[in-house]
Amino acid sequence: MNPDVPTRIPFARAQEIVAAVAQAHAMPVERRPLSRALGWVLAEDLVSTLALPGFDNSAMDGFALRSDDGATPRRLVGEQFAGPSQAFTLAPGECVRITTGAVLPTGADAVLMKENALVEADTVTPTQAAKAGQHVRRKAEDVAVGDTVLVAGTVLDASKLSLAAALGQHDLPVRRRPTVAVFTTGDELRAPGQPLAPGEIYDSNRVLLQALLIAEGYEPVAWPVLPDDPEAIAGALKDAAFSFDLVLTCGGVSVGEKDFLPAFLEREGQVHFWKVLMRPGMPVLFGRLGEAHFLGLPGNPVSVLATFLTLARPLLDTLQGRAQPRRPLRARLTADVSKSHDRLEFLRGVLACDAQGQLLVTPNPADGSHRLLAAAQSNALVVLAEGAGQWAAGTLMDVLPYAALDASR
Repeated sequence: MNPDVPTRIPFARAQEIVAAVAQAHAMPVERRPLSRALGWVLAEDLVSTLALPGFDNSAMDGFALRSDDGATPRRLVGEQFAGPSQAFTLAPGECVRITTGAVLPTGADAVLMKENALVEADTVTPTQAAKAGQHVRRKAEDVAVGDTVLVAGTVLDASKLSLAAALGQHDLPVRRRPTVAVFTTGDELRAPGQPLAPGEIYDSNRVLLQALLIAEGYEPVAWPVLPDDPEAIAGALKDAAFSFDLVLTCGGVSVGEKDFLPAFLEREGQVHFWKVLMRPGMPVLFGRLGEAHFLGLPGNPVSVLATFLTLARPLLDTLQGRAQPRRPLRARLTADVSKSHDRLEFLRGVLACDAQGQLLVTPNPADGSHRLLAAAQSNALVVLAEGAGQWAAGTLMDVLPYAALDASR
């Protein structure tokens, strides 16, 4: 490996490199209809050209009237339902039957609820006086023309798409989602359902990576398992590198006799870093191959999970210009934890909320990178800081949920 290539770097430095590379290769902008934009990242600020509400209107079913008439009986002069304005102008002593969302007549400044009115023929008598502004929604009290209502980098959820629709937007500019090619490597791998010969294992990482990506809204393409053959590996990866935005691999990144990927990427592409001082996942490899970003994850399944959540997912987020970082949650340990090594560690655990609203995390003691059952029994990664240390039960810890909650909102 070229001595200029960063290797065995601190985790924080790896994060910085991933962020800088992704920011320099932002995905192009496209417009998507609101019906197909859920979960996508807004590429430009949305500035309102409309007011919300667009006119003074009623917040209740009842009667629009003039508050300065007090509790005196009113003459009912018409009806204004939600929809086209009937252009009523109220004189003193008059009122109009009105429904929620309907245009407030000129001269009216309050709405009397139906429950607070006695109606006889065309006479309405309030049982209590309506105050000025009561049950009235004023024009632009929610959004004014020229307001920036959504900023670039926002992840579009249902409420934000609804807001865009209320402002008359049919589609929105978003960053295109990266395309992802998924590779698993190794002569020992077999597809689930096939018979196993001695020394063979089922390919669980393919399912793991596809599921992680699909859960984030991507449509990954899983290629056939790559054999431990340098020429076959090179051919498949170079083909994918000119068709996808990210090539994601599992296995073949350490220092074993059949770990061909570090030398291949150095020879055919560019290595941004190799090996990160983290556990699990230290041999992770990041670089550029052809037109694609290349991220080589270790082969152990828990290492795949940890490196995807901590490095691959931030890479994909930043490529799309996501402005809201997925910051860790804070939860209290329910049991003591310790470690003797210096690397930053991501320990599996179960995150839950107690009856008092406190987040708690129960660490799983099975910390080996091959312990897939422990990963399946957990729902979060507990962050153990660099350096040897001990953390007593009750200590407040950073926690990364598998299915990340957007704590930045």
